[in-house]
Amino acid sequence: MVLLGQESTVSVTMEEMLIHCRSVTRGAEYAFVVGDMPFLSYNVSIPEAIQNAGRFFKEANVDAIKLEGGVEMANTVRAITNAGMAVVGHIGFTPQSVAQLGGYRIQGKKADSAVSLYQDALALQEAGAIAIVLEMVPAKVAEAISNALSIPTIGIGAGVGCDGQVLVFHDLLGL
Repeated sequence: MVLLGQESTVSVTMEEMLIHCRSVTRGAEYAFVVGDMPFLSYNVSIPEAIQNAGRFFKEANVDAIKLEGGVEMANTVRAITNAGMAVVGHIGFTPQSVAQLGGYRIQGKKADSAVSLYQDALALQEAGAIAIVLEMVPAKVAEAISNALSIPTIGIGAGVGCDGQVLVFHDLLGL
């Protein structure tokens, strides 16, 4: 989105993501590279999700793919992992659902939505996710989720209670 000057992540295509991931894996000698599955590349059908995930592994040589969603994506995560590919989940603020979420807003501020995030995280772990991104989640909620899981959590605006942090330098610099 940032590199291509897009308004949101929704318009980014598989071909664009594959080009970027290929570029990264060619130059990343020691990094664990995660390919971000674009909008509608995994949520139309499970067979299509497996095929598109496979493209990231075959064509871009990634170590894992990332997809957005919780409980509703657990069967897709399970199917992709059963096909031999590593999956990172992404819950909280999910950029591909920005229109449904009413804009760029913190998720999990109320008790019922915090419980829903907790259930999403457990469902993704149970489905075989190797890690979960928690984006724009209150620090206490993110820490509680992190403490409940046996897989790592990566925070993006989710406080220091996560196992790791993402900082998009383009955002930091206001680009």
